[in-house]
Amino acid sequence: MSAITIPAVKEPQTVEGVLEPIRHRWSPRSFLDKPVPREVLRTLLEAARWSASSFNEQPCRFLVATRDNAADFEKMLSVLMPKNQEWAKAAPVLMLTVGRKAFSHNNTPNRYMLHDAGAALATLAIQAAGMGLQAHGMGGFDHDKARTVLKIPHDFELGAAVAVGYPGPVEGVPEAFRAAEAAPRTRRPLAETAFGATFGEPLAL
Repeated sequence: MSAITIPAVKEPQTVEGVLEPIRHRWSPRSFLDKPVPREVLRTLLEAARWSASSFNEQPCRFLVATRDNAADFEKMLSVLMPKNQEWAKAAPVLMLTVGRKAFSHNNTPNRYMLHDAGAALATLAIQAAGMGLQAHGMGGFDHDKARTVLKIPHDFELGAAVAVGYPGPVEGVPEAFRAAEAAPRTRRPLAETAFGATFGEPLAL
């Protein structure tokens, strides 16, 4: 397993005890020109396979394209919005998550399917960070084009696009993205996200 590396500016300020792969997970736009070995990719997807889901439905599916298959990679890249294509084309792996809309055991709507797909992607991202890679999720893609080009059945809802690879230097992205790439990571305080039993009432921690 590769050592976790992260630029100093991306080092988060967390309370003691947060696991290192969570602390060191971030969403770079710069990736090294280094392929992700098949066994590493398999490990990332295996981690995602073991994420939690309602009724153990496991509604998430991953569509995956690697740069060593130029046709598939170009197809996946083409569904991203142009601004995302500018930097994501350098990633060695592109993915798209989708979630099955209905439960398989009774075919009723699964209102949690995108929640569970998100949990699978989060698990993959944490596993990636623990292995020296990073996964950058994106909402900026053409849903209609993705459904057509990637032949996604209508009983699946589209989730997020993802770029995966080994993070590179700030200079590795187009100039328009460098300020964001070099900016410190920030999060809203816990008092604004963790409430007691009444919404908006900060949880006493």
